Amino acid sequence: MPLSYPPRLSPRGGTSVPDDGAVQLPYVYRVTKYDPADRDEHGHYTGSEDTAGDHGEVEASYLRAVAAFAGDTGVGHLAVREPQIPSFAHFGAEPPVDGFGLDGLFPDGPAGFHDGAEVPLETGLRLVRAMLRDNGAWCRLEVEGVFAVHVGWDQYLYISSSRPCEEALARTRQLGLFPERLNTSPYAFEAEEEEQTAQRPGDDAFWAELRRAVVTGRAGILEETYLEGASRWHHLTGDTIDPVRAGLAPRARLAVWPPLSTDIDAVLRALPADGLVEGVWQDGDGTIRSAIVEEDECPELTARISRARAAALLSVYAGERVPLCTAVMPDDDGILRARWRTEPTPSDRDWALRRPQG
Repeated sequence: MPLSYPPRLSPRGGTSVPDDGAVQLPYVYRVTKYDPADRDEHGHYTGSEDTAGDHGEVEASYLRAVAAFAGDTGVGHLAVREPQIPSFAHFGAEPPVDGFGLDGLFPDGPAGFHDGAEVPLETGLRLVRAMLRDNGAWCRLEVEGVFAVHVGWDQYLYISSSRPCEEALARTRQLGLFPERLNTSPYAFEAEEEEQTAQRPGDDAFWAELRRAVVTGRAGILEETYLEGASRWHHLTGDTIDPVRAGLAPRARLAVWPPLSTDIDAVLRALPADGLVEGVWQDGDGTIRSAIVEEDECPELTARISRARAAALLSVYAGERVPLCTAVMPDDDGILRARWRTEPTPSDRDWALRRPQG
């Protein structure tokens, strides 16, 4: 699972679940293959059950349990929320697979895996299977205020419903799994208690301001984070702004950066002697590429940047990576429904002060 996953919760850890008082759904169950009788007084699992998936009967039982709870709740479709893929680290029990388990799941290909995408229950079950197998892709699957499925570490499944789902509970036990009632899922999305700065939307006003910044030479590239752990870069000119905007993933996070430097020698001299750094460069065909490397990989990055038209080095460390401004794309009706947020820059804070109140 990628670095940005929620904190790891192991079956050998305690059974207590943090409760911030903001339970979204009244009926929450932890569904596992781990017999509660094999836990000690602290809730630590002491049995012999393997934490890896079997890709067989037990896995099929997990999926049937999800289907039973969905059926009891009256749910036939699920929304993908906060989708993620591994960036440069993977901590699952099994190695990631090509395509991160997304191949064949969406009519539009992997591009269909985005925040807010609605999928039929059958596709949702295939996503759950991919997550149980640690294929690489992860997301929350939800119907807001009605139903939610979250896959945790070590074959832990969390199902939340607006209904008690007595039939699904009985069916789950028949399948040989163990449903346990909880207050809330540890993988439920938790917003910041108090957002100090309003999230700026990528609306018409944002794009008009971005155009002015590009024309005056203050802005030159756009970083689009379309999944947690995955981003792509766009070269901005007066002619490319509109097509770039049209091609963005739904609900993408955006970060605007200054133009790349054409002083390649100066960029190469700035490569750090140790630690991580992200190199961003423009190839001869105009494509913007990037790579996050450690010091032992700098020779390869040096070779790529040496052949580039322009380049820049960006810090990957919190507090040091500060773009010109940021935004999150709203839906087509102008409403900002994405729950993820960008780290506000000085420009974003200035926008928040200037925006109409109420």
